[in-house]
Amino acid sequence: MSLEAFVTLKEFRDSLANMSPPSMSPPLTALWHDARGNWHEAHRLVQDVDNANAAWVHAYLHRKEGNIENAVAARRAVRRELATERLDRVGTL
Repeated sequence: MSLEAFVTLKEFRDSLANMSPPSMSPPLTALWHDARGNWHEAHRLVQDVDNANAAWVHAYLHRKEGNIENAVAARRAVRRELATERLDRVGTL
């Protein structure tokens, strides 16, 4: 992974005003699209990426859409339990 795949939280938040994401890893780019309301593009970016970070984002996206079965399956890929806290209480970017 290249260094440009990493951004600070401030850089990430500031980039949300742009029309396209900065150069980031697929999981961060997926979160960028999700934060801008494009769930489908976010899902497309992580659904076939085989690493733990992508699996975490993939599980989050399915949990957000209410598809708990797919969220659990994505979490199993990284051997983690599905979070149970309400998403509206977790916080925002």
